[in-house]
Amino acid sequence: AMKFNGYLKVRIGEAVGLQPTRWSLRHSLFRKGYQLLDPYVTVSVDQVRVGQTSTKQKTNKPTYNEEFSATVTNGHQIELSVFHDTPIGYDDFVANCTLHFQDLLRSTGSSDSFEGW
Repeated sequence: AMKFNGYLKVRIGEAVGLQPTRWSLRHSLFRKGYQLLDPYVTVSVDQVRVGQTSTKQKTNKPTYNEEFSATVTNGHQIELSVFHDTPIGYDDFVANCTLHFQDLLRSTGSSDSFEGW
């Protein structure tokens, strides 16, 4: 598999359509209707966290517009994960997406930026 060596810059724009977690449903005062999360996004390269957005309160479509940079050596993949910030214990996993450098490099062709997900 192709590996990536270089400078990575990731911009997290927004997340949409996030679903409530069991924790958020269980701890909600309002049991009926759609439940809101306190979401943040982590950016990892090959299991190593290189960035984390701020937490947005009470929303299932947060807007971040935050940027993260990392120098990558022999990189295989980038993982973006959304978590619900819980007041106690471990934060709740909501959703994730894995992007392989190989696919990103192939899809960009001559340009060197990729926009997706």
